Amino acid sequence: MKITRFAQLGAISAVAALALAGCAANEGGNTGGGTDGGSSSLSGEVASGGASSQEVAVQAWTAGFQTANPDVTITYEPSGSGAGRESFQAGAFPFIGSDRAFNDEEIAAGGFGACADGSGIVELPTYISPIAVIFKLDGVDSINLDAATVAGMFAGTITTWNDPAIAATNPGVTLPDTAVTPVHRQDDSGTTENFTDYLYQTAPSVWTSEPDGEWPLSSGEAANGTSGVVSAVAGANGTIGYADASRAAQEGLSTVAIGVGDEFVSYSPEAAAAIVDESPFVEGRTEGDLAIELERTSQESGVYPIVLVSYMIACEEYADASVAPIVKSFLEYVASEEGQQAAADAAGNAPISDTLRERVNAAIDLIVAE
Repeated sequence: MKITRFAQLGAISAVAALALAGCAANEGGNTGGGTDGGSSSLSGEVASGGASSQEVAVQAWTAGFQTANPDVTITYEPSGSGAGRESFQAGAFPFIGSDRAFNDEEIAAGGFGACADGSGIVELPTYISPIAVIFKLDGVDSINLDAATVAGMFAGTITTWNDPAIAATNPGVTLPDTAVTPVHRQDDSGTTENFTDYLYQTAPSVWTSEPDGEWPLSSGEAANGTSGVVSAVAGANGTIGYADASRAAQEGLSTVAIGVGDEFVSYSPEAAAAIVDESPFVEGRTEGDLAIELERTSQESGVYPIVLVSYMIACEEYADASVAPIVKSFLEYVASEEGQQAAADAAGNAPISDTLRERVNAAIDLIVAE
């Protein structure tokens, strides 16, 4: 039986202090993780990478964190979730961003190179954002689509923009006979896995491929990374694609209102946060592994179901003692009210709730050095 996320959160207490550089990561002290001008003893350089969807948010987080910790440099390579997870397993990055959590098989396989032998991992849902279905169609600025129609357009069974299925949800809109050109990610992407999970859950008779980070069909146009999809959609008439909503907003692209129950819901941070609030944690995970199982078939009013929960993923215990205090302190800033608001201001994502923050902080507190 699934236990709802808020029932699970229950009585988890708020967590303690940041680690000082040069000390073990589980020995206390304030590192100046905020930007209030406090002094910091942290120093060093940490490279990370992963989900391109988080790129703008990570820029905001690193800027705020490095302002408070001027002797620390954190770099982030937005190479995609799949590449990030591979790099984390290989030990190239001590922490990563990923648009999905590691699955049970990947965790069982282990091999997380930066972690101490036998260490678990922490998976922190610190970036919540809608995935926008974006399109470019001359003369049409907005459109309503139900799940089956979206699935048909990406599956290749709906091939022109004046198809009766599209016209049925857009009365009064003049639709041309322009060919539908679906654009998908070329790289292994958590955004793709989230999007195909939505299609599979809500329109299984049309979209029969199980959720996957790699696009399962040979049809359509492939583009690398979030930027590639956005550029491809913006660059040609008749295109439709999917991308983190913050990038869609930055580029001023037209977006689809998605059918939920008897209404059509446009993306917003609030609507994205609403679906997360209704969803349970994945069962059978460790205390620090906060993977969320999204309920995309909700019919609640105002819920936007195509949402991306992107994770910061790190080791519970690090083989390199110098890395742990920096990673731990950075992640505490990421989860803080200040860090979440900085990301929201820059990227338009939904700040995590106070209840979820409490659980995230408890997970971060597990991080130590060998």
